[in-house]
Amino acid sequence: MDYNKLASLLFPHIDKTIEDYERIYPKRELPEGANVTRFAPSPTGFLHIGGLFAALISERMAHQSSGKFILRIEDTDKKREVEGGIDKILEGLLAFGIKIDEGFTDFDTETGNYGPYQQSKRAEIYQTFAKHLVEEGKAYPCFCTEEEISAIREAQEKDKLLPGYYGKFAKCRNLTFEEIEEKVKAGLPYVIRLKSPGQEDKRISFKDGIRGNIEMPENIVDVVILKSDGIPTYHFAHVVDDHLMGTTAVIRGDEWISSAPIHLQMFYMLGLKAPKYAHIAPIMKEDGNGKRKISKRKDPEAAVTYYSEEGYPVDGVIEYLLNLANYTFEDFRRNNPKAHWTEFSLAMNKMSTSGGLFDLAKLNDICKNKIASMTAKEVYDLATAWAKTYDEELYNLLTKDEKYSVAMFNFDRNPDKPRKDIAKFSEVRNAFSFMFDEIAEFNYEYPENVEKADMKAICEEYINIYGEDDEKDVWFDKMKDVAEKCGFCREVKEYKKNPEGFKGHVGDVSSVIRVAVTGRMKSPDLYAILKTLGKDRAMERINKFILSL
Repeated sequence: MDYNKLASLLFPHIDKTIEDYERIYPKRELPEGANVTRFAPSPTGFLHIGGLFAALISERMAHQSSGKFILRIEDTDKKREVEGGIDKILEGLLAFGIKIDEGFTDFDTETGNYGPYQQSKRAEIYQTFAKHLVEEGKAYPCFCTEEEISAIREAQEKDKLLPGYYGKFAKCRNLTFEEIEEKVKAGLPYVIRLKSPGQEDKRISFKDGIRGNIEMPENIVDVVILKSDGIPTYHFAHVVDDHLMGTTAVIRGDEWISSAPIHLQMFYMLGLKAPKYAHIAPIMKEDGNGKRKISKRKDPEAAVTYYSEEGYPVDGVIEYLLNLANYTFEDFRRNNPKAHWTEFSLAMNKMSTSGGLFDLAKLNDICKNKIASMTAKEVYDLATAWAKTYDEELYNLLTKDEKYSVAMFNFDRNPDKPRKDIAKFSEVRNAFSFMFDEIAEFNYEYPENVEKADMKAICEEYINIYGEDDEKDVWFDKMKDVAEKCGFCREVKEYKKNPEGFKGHVGDVSSVIRVAVTGRMKSPDLYAILKTLGKDRAMERINKFILSL
């Protein structure tokens, strides 16, 4: 057969060659060892936590090697695409600080010299590569209908054979030029299939960046590379794009391992060097006595929007994912408490092959530590930024008096043993509601070991001695004076030696004032709360407490 003539019949509108596109997209000039990686999602809905995980790993492998990280949109399956899908993906990546060098770097913005970075806009490029394969006798048109393909599948299932279009089932593989020309001129729809050189008894092997050496059967199926509308399948499109964009490492989910023989075969048949592949195990979740993949349908935390809505600090979520990626991150953080997470060197060979187990309690612990390490002003800025979007009432309260709110966030924020009361900014309302009269709820938790008459006496005595300008030592000495006047021991240690001789100790007296002022038995530093509230508001609250007794 004259394959050049066949290629001209099938692609009369294609006048460029592979070499033309390689001149348009020249090889990158990067430092030796620099990785070019990409995150290539389909715009089919919200960004999944597994997608953020893969994007983070790809971004780290690029940037820690002085390379480039690309965001490419693989939208060849228009049936599954959702409106605004690209923006949802970009929104998720940008919200969690993923630095994108090329591709969709901002909303409605493409950056880089290797675009378009959206596959639906690259149809002629793929068709040029497909035409090249036809010219070399490595691809052919297939006119089989859906009914014929279904019949082939049923026959294979019946005889328990490998499913697919190959061997005796590949009805269009050996059509003559005249037969093809007749069908094309008749307007029959067709796809372009790869003419696989694979053999059933042969195997391929490749080195996976995470799993090491993998050996699999060769691909023998004549897979579709161009659909009937001229749009490529994922298999073919990613091969062409990764070549022209200079991708050096493809980091993707392990569900694609089974497709690796197809992809490596395509690179081989095009005469191109394949990138390195690394297949990430999915994020898992405990379910009863077993484990399963974290699910879009079952788990709200599967969507990255969940973490934004809940107000988890961005760095906390990223550090949790790095901890899932490499067990050594925990040691890095312990030994480098003030280092930014970008200083950690991620290692592909230290990634789990069975999948990290998602642990919300662990995430909360990491985020509590992260927020505890911030300054009060940093917490204020992040809390108000979150509240502006998700809790307007709280936003108005926090911003009404910035100095007051920053002082509130500064409670117990000392470097030696900082208070760790919030893991996410959605917890600010409950944690600090007692500081705002508009949302404070005084369902008093009365101390069980103090009689109501004694509570009243303590409060009345405290009102008389409280000095707004007292230093903390003076303030606490006065608290001891109140204790002594009301029959409570001045010192806890002394009380423990003779508990029968007192109604309680100074800690009990402090608890009464704490409940009167905050409505709670547990709170941050009482002295700091009183100073921040101011004398008038503090005394007003104590008087209200007295009336409740």
